[in-house]
Amino acid sequence: MNEPLHGLGEETVARLLADTSPYVSCDDCFAKIDEYVERLVADPAYDDLPMRTHLAGCGACAEEAETLRELLEQDAG
Repeated sequence: MNEPLHGLGEETVARLLADTSPYVSCDDCFAKIDEYVERLVADPAYDDLPMRTHLAGCGACAEEAETLRELLEQDAG
């Protein structure tokens, strides 16, 4: 396993260097996140490139999406 780079882990460095285009702001993401997660749970093949890209690079929004997904799956099962 590689040593952290100046205190940053490999995952953190990858997120910082990720291509974030097409760009979605956190405000825009939060406005669409409920619908995005609902569609993704209903159809795992569903894709929204701007949202997927944003969530890959934004830990706070990705955590929110994961929490919503877990809640929806608990309600369904």
